Amino acid sequence: MAKTVDPKETTRAMAYALWMKAHNPMVTFFKTLNVANLIRICKKGKKFNMLMLYCIGNAATRIPEFFLLPVGDKLIQYDSIALNAIIKGKNGTIHSCDMPFSESLDVFEKTYLEYSAFSAENHQDIDLSADNMVIGTSAVIDTELDGVVNMYSGYSNPFIIWGRYRKKLFRYELTVSFQFHHTQMDGGHAGRFLEQLQKEIDAL
Repeated sequence: MAKTVDPKETTRAMAYALWMKAHNPMVTFFKTLNVANLIRICKKGKKFNMLMLYCIGNAATRIPEFFLLPVGDKLIQYDSIALNAIIKGKNGTIHSCDMPFSESLDVFEKTYLEYSAFSAENHQDIDLSADNMVIGTSAVIDTELDGVVNMYSGYSNPFIIWGRYRKKLFRYELTVSFQFHHTQMDGGHAGRFLEQLQKEIDAL
């Protein structure tokens, strides 16, 4: 469910006044994560991208600011989060696929497999943004990435991009690029989210 809220009645009142009409209100953080635990779990038959999305969802739900999003000139409050993945169709087309987050790994994995297969086979997007705060993601597995800065085109949702992971001694490292709208959260919130993401990966 989504509803319009008065910014003055939220913790983002000052940020709304400062950044809502900024020419480029997006901020990008880079962080290198240790994903060795995800690699270990993948050897049991789980998909790496699914595990990343699950950990992102778990980390985000622990940061209240993720449930507030600037849309147009409004501040919208959501009570649920969805994860977006870019899915390659069987004919080579690219599709945007939103999937609802669940704290249950089994439930989320089932949703991930069903929704991604539907997008790939039917060459269709799945859009859940009307009722969910959607976290965008893109896995660019063709290369290792040191970071990505997106252009700002009015899309105010948080967005996370990563490439291939790197093996270093006993670690598997993955650099992620996290872009967010400054009205939605401050640097401290983004930093706590990225720290929480590492904790979710380690604890899975």
